[in-house]
Amino acid sequence: MNYPKFYLASKSPRRHQIFADAGFETEILENHADEDFDANMSIRKVAEHLAMQKAEPFKSEMHKTIVTADTTVILGSEILNKPENEAHAKEMLIKLSGSIHEVITGVCFIHKGQMHSFSESTKVWIKELSEGEIDAYITNHKPFDKAGAYGVQDWMGLVGVQKIEGCFYNVMGFPMHRFIETFLETSL
Repeated sequence: MNYPKFYLASKSPRRHQIFADAGFETEILENHADEDFDANMSIRKVAEHLAMQKAEPFKSEMHKTIVTADTTVILGSEILNKPENEAHAKEMLIKLSGSIHEVITGVCFIHKGQMHSFSESTKVWIKELSEGEIDAYITNHKPFDKAGAYGVQDWMGLVGVQKIEGCFYNVMGFPMHRFIETFLETSL
């Protein structure tokens, strides 16, 4: 199949990398969408809701295939968003240390004037991290633009992650396999 050019309305360098690595022609669009959500919303629906919210400004772009996404890290009944500073990152990593959490990425795309969305879930097991490992990780890997304060593609994934159940690229920020499946199902 000849895929269209994908217009990626995302600031995430990891999403850009995933699309580039898959060999798709992409163009990055500025997106300043609000990332607020109703506190009463099910935490499992937040990522898809935010992805759809990010797509709203592009609904009139009939001739482009626009893709938006949002990733949430869920530990118990809490969403761990992007950390605000080093102390916040450390607090998150202490919580994730020795635990199992869930990463949900919501994806929304607009193709031929139609909006489609889905979410993908992956479970991640993090080993017990020492305070020194956490401090070194924050200093060396600057995880301030990552939900849950870690990147599965860097030291944390290589050393800290014990097991993943589901899609690796979902944890990285974009479930490409599921996106392509859904895109093909909806665009034929």
